[in-house]
Amino acid sequence: MITYIRGIVDELSPTQATIEAHGVGYLLNISLNTYTALQGKSEARLFVYESIREDAWTLFGFATKQERELFLMLISVSGVGGNTARTMLSSFTAPELAGLIMDGNEKMLKTVKGLGAKTAQRIIVELHDKVTSLGIGVSMPSDSEANAPAIQNSEVYNEAFEALKMLGFPPAPVAKTVKAILKDEPSAPVEKVIKLALKML
Repeated sequence: MITYIRGIVDELSPTQATIEAHGVGYLLNISLNTYTALQGKSEARLFVYESIREDAWTLFGFATKQERELFLMLISVSGVGGNTARTMLSSFTAPELAGLIMDGNEKMLKTVKGLGAKTAQRIIVELHDKVTSLGIGVSMPSDSEANAPAIQNSEVYNEAFEALKMLGFPPAPVAKTVKAILKDEPSAPVEKVIKLALKML
């Protein structure tokens, strides 16, 4: 079992990172929060979860142990798969998500793609006490990311578009949503564009 991978950040996108360790390149699916943590770094250590099925072996990478623990809790709930859990951890930071679960905020949880009312309720019921035991400092979702540095608009559009497509959203609504966000906030960094789009799509 792989616990973590430490190595060179060879490739990085809002949804995936390739870490080269001892001559081997490991492709890991990551959340938007982990993407933010890796930006500008030439080397990194990612904590790993291995999803092994008959038809696929997929690695998920996390910048912190707490994010991985929260991911593992999420996928333990019936109806929550790896991609849905990753989308949840891209829509909210770990403290924000912990806060929503502890507060029983079903309304905000349902804003995540692929998460219906019943699944949101199960997450709250099954994980409330477990999340509390994690000891994550909770917070509520905000737009504090607005202070991040601006990136060239077209570059942001392309990265956000590709990331949202990889998360399972159809291209037409993605294009429309990302364009609308960048029209209102032309200097928004890609992380903020994706977070806003996840709440709108």
